[in-house]
Amino acid sequence: NYPFCTIDPNVGVVPVPDSRLDFLTQLYHPKKTTPATVEFVDIAGLVRGAAQGEGLGNRFLSHIREVDAIVHVVRCFASADIVHVDGDVDPARDIETIELELVLSDLEIVERRADKTAKLVKTGDKSQAVAAGMLARLRAHLDAGQSARSFAPQNDDEAALLAEMPLLSGKPVIYAANVSEDDLLAGLDDNPWLPVVRQIAQKEQAGCLPICAKIEEDIAPMPPDERKAFLAELGLSASGLENLITEGYALLVLISFLTAGEPEVRAWTITRGTKAPQAAGKIHSDFERGFIRAEVVTFDDLVANGSMAAAKEKGLVRSEGKDYVMRDGDVTLFRFNV
Repeated sequence: NYPFCTIDPNVGVVPVPDSRLDFLTQLYHPKKTTPATVEFVDIAGLVRGAAQGEGLGNRFLSHIREVDAIVHVVRCFASADIVHVDGDVDPARDIETIELELVLSDLEIVERRADKTAKLVKTGDKSQAVAAGMLARLRAHLDAGQSARSFAPQNDDEAALLAEMPLLSGKPVIYAANVSEDDLLAGLDDNPWLPVVRQIAQKEQAGCLPICAKIEEDIAPMPPDERKAFLAELGLSASGLENLITEGYALLVLISFLTAGEPEVRAWTITRGTKAPQAAGKIHSDFERGFIRAEVVTFDDLVANGSMAAAKEKGLVRSEGKDYVMRDGDVTLFRFNV
């Protein structure tokens, strides 16, 4: 309960809730069941001036550079017992503080790159002209205090250049609006801060999720059945953590395919649009290198028929080649030869 009580990042690896694994486990009785996981990295907060090294700014920025997406926990509750570094609750200010420091860090990177590229253009290197133009516009965009997320590339070349730059304010964001227990249970209509966060998220095309960290703290040590019963008593169908994982999957355009057999039932995380050989490579590089085909049945078809054998009899198990794009919930057996 004081600023910077988090110094070194705390890492939590959390299983992704997936009821499909329960069915497959009952069907195959495997030696083990392995869910997909999400890694959360709890990083120290920022104060103004972090990009110039104030507080723990430099350390924060180096940690955040490694993540795929940012979950920005924003305080949306009042409490005399919980200290706020700026003295009062103001989510718009808090969001602006974080965002501005990320933008300032990015501006430093873009300025160096823009100056270097402009010099190459002056020496007659015409191949750098597109990059120079884009970097100049991006520099002005960041200088105006706007995030790299809201910058619009004009063509595929510019989009590719932007994607390869390690810009912090270009990372996708979910705003986790941390509300009180009373607000979450009685309804969020009277919370004065949540609409502010939602409006900012909508403007930035970011995710926004109300969550009560106090309830999450209370249920974290509970066994799964007890946790589920406790949430049901509160009128909640899922924990905030489960909702956050669902939101994160959507934000990062992730899906899961499933493998099942007596040794193991497992969920594997891939990006939507991944083709079968690359999905096989998630299991082992040999699977991708020696890929022959994928034998695929949709999870719903497997459930409806009760077994892989019954699904095969009805012609519902498909043989897919190298161009097959994996779908969420595909139960898959990869054939390969190395």
